[in-house]
Amino acid sequence: MNPSSHFNRRNFLRTTLGAGALLGATGSHVAGSVVGSNSSASQTRERISSVKVEGQRIVVETSTLTAVLDKGFLTSLKSKASGEEFLQPFDLSQGVALQLVYRSDETVSLNEGSFGQVICRPVSKDRAEVVFHHWNGDGVVSVTTDPETGDLILEPSAYSSRPGVLACRYWLQGLRSNLELVAPLYQGVRLKLDDPLIRDRRWEWPVHWEAGLAVLQSQQGGFWIHCQDTHYRYKALKTGSNGNPNAIGLDVEAYGPIDNNLGSGGLPWRVNVYQGDWKVPVARYRDWLWRAYNLKSEEAWRKEWIYGVKLALCWCPGNPEILDLLSRRIQPGKVLLHFPDWRTDPYDENYPSFLASDSAKAFITKAQSMGFRIMPHCNSIDMDPIHPVYSQVQDFQYRDIEKQQVRGWAWSQGKSLGVPESNFTRLQHREMKVMVKIHPGLSMWRSILGENILGAARVLSLQSVFIDVTLNTFNLHNSLVESMTSTEGMKRLITDVASLGDGLVVGGEGLNEITAQGLSFAQAHLFESWQESKPGLERTGGCALNEFLLGKLCRTIGYSGLGGQNPDEVLRMRIHDEHGAIPTITIESPLELVSPNPAVKLVLDKAARS
Repeated sequence: MNPSSHFNRRNFLRTTLGAGALLGATGSHVAGSVVGSNSSASQTRERISSVKVEGQRIVVETSTLTAVLDKGFLTSLKSKASGEEFLQPFDLSQGVALQLVYRSDETVSLNEGSFGQVICRPVSKDRAEVVFHHWNGDGVVSVTTDPETGDLILEPSAYSSRPGVLACRYWLQGLRSNLELVAPLYQGVRLKLDDPLIRDRRWEWPVHWEAGLAVLQSQQGGFWIHCQDTHYRYKALKTGSNGNPNAIGLDVEAYGPIDNNLGSGGLPWRVNVYQGDWKVPVARYRDWLWRAYNLKSEEAWRKEWIYGVKLALCWCPGNPEILDLLSRRIQPGKVLLHFPDWRTDPYDENYPSFLASDSAKAFITKAQSMGFRIMPHCNSIDMDPIHPVYSQVQDFQYRDIEKQQVRGWAWSQGKSLGVPESNFTRLQHREMKVMVKIHPGLSMWRSILGENILGAARVLSLQSVFIDVTLNTFNLHNSLVESMTSTEGMKRLITDVASLGDGLVVGGEGLNEITAQGLSFAQAHLFESWQESKPGLERTGGCALNEFLLGKLCRTIGYSGLGGQNPDEVLRMRIHDEHGAIPTITIESPLELVSPNPAVKLVLDKAARS
């Protein structure tokens, strides 16, 4: 099957979805300074924690910063080390600090309008609260500090008697217009907040906002925001608002269902300053992540060979001649093959059945005998509703948190459709590639999936396997299954697959701070550019944030349109390279290796020299 057909069918994703050097995964050092590291300097730094209420203002001082909150708005944030102020004056009467968020991003602002009042009150010598009462809701923001790190900690919560609350949003407004946002969006971006690519957008964790941090970079330093969440709380980053790009909104979502939900919040956001470039705060976040999830043990489980891969061929055609041609250019053990068309069933049909065709068995056997690293394409949570096991698990298919429809996809005349809501129709159209997503928190689903993948692994003597759509974990109408969110469930699913038989190296789709903990390879997407490139894609390169944060655990490979056939494909190859991905090509025939175009030749030559 033509690999381009795989790419076209994957358009459903549109709707479902400087200074410093890394020296180690933990206890690392980068040029610049940030508090909260494990260095002796931070341990001997004077611990300062002062939170004072002065009427409607709260004045905060830590070892690293001074800050002022006025009626709940953060109006000043200044670095002690440099004296730099990161906020500029703005009209408080035109702004909003705290909001309730309902469906379709409907917001209710909890301000002094509509008979509202805002009250600041001390709670202790190092903690204060801002209390909001409004005609349509109430809220509170706790203000405290972490004396060890110097973090300013803001914990917003809000509620109303009106049900349907999705999230609580706290706004940081008045950001200086020359600051750049450095954030884990599509593997890393560094953009001005008024850039059309990100202006007035909401980025859900972990599908699009791939780790719970955001950095605002100035010339000599900056400030950053992060949370230290190990409970898989759904959250979102709002980059600006209509008419006001220089603002950041921090959303904390309630677990679905939200129909009768009255409030949300309770996740502390940490704000601090730093000197140097963005790697300084990201290194601190990485150190926290490693400690919080015991990721040194995950590192120990990684196979040494994954770090020796120098070339990836995604959507590899099953033509044995490709193996011979590649082996003449590069040592096979340095090549990773993502192999989609290997089952007796057509691509993206009849999951979770994984039976190899005779031609695929021959191709895989040849690749293995030559030393290639090959990952047959499976799936993590998508299944065909015509498959016999559907009746066992259909009560646990994803349902959208707002609209409550079954989440998944189907195809008709090259266009992505939603899943049929008719129980009859859903079972009638295998030719339309109908797929539903089963919540990975369900133990029975993980058992069924594992049984089928293990059977294929034994027959084919597999060392590695690729499981698709691992990035598709959302806050859902049925958010908790067996007390697990879909995100925690996906982490568990990846771990279960990796432990099958004598152990498997697992590749998946998408890279974020949760999936990286179990995956060894991740097929990453460019900025909203799954097949066709988004205008402005060229501005999204040069920031390998996820590689810096997660590369010790999981290596990224490219996705699609990496054949160097035109300027757009050359651009896509460059952006992946700038994000730190393993050089990746997508070809459809051996002729593209016999006479490679300049872009493909450049990748092949680079891989051969490595």
